[in-house]
Amino acid sequence: MGKELSYAKQKIEAIDEENLTYSFSLIEANVWKDAVEKVTYEHKFVPTPEGGSICKRTSTYYIKGDAEINKDQIKDVYGKKTGGLFKAVEAYFLANPDA
Repeated sequence: MGKELSYAKQKIEAIDEENLTYSFSLIEANVWKDAVEKVTYEHKFVPTPEGGSICKRTSTYYIKGDAEINKDQIKDVYGKKTGGLFKAVEAYFLANPDA
């Protein structure tokens, strides 16, 4: 790792509208192609009493063989990208409450 994420291929694993969950996997990315087989993200949206929701995410990394990955680099690369995405989605829904 140690370089910026420039491309990624994703695969939708499951969508459950009734339970407000979905999961997808990153099956290829330039930053870890030699060390990680895939990363699966599971999301669950939990309603709040105020009428909003909280998104809980679990990430599972499937490592190739005895390869090693640096958790700080993962947080740096994916944490920034994911945080930016959620801020953009939040801003959209705050600006468009009927969407």
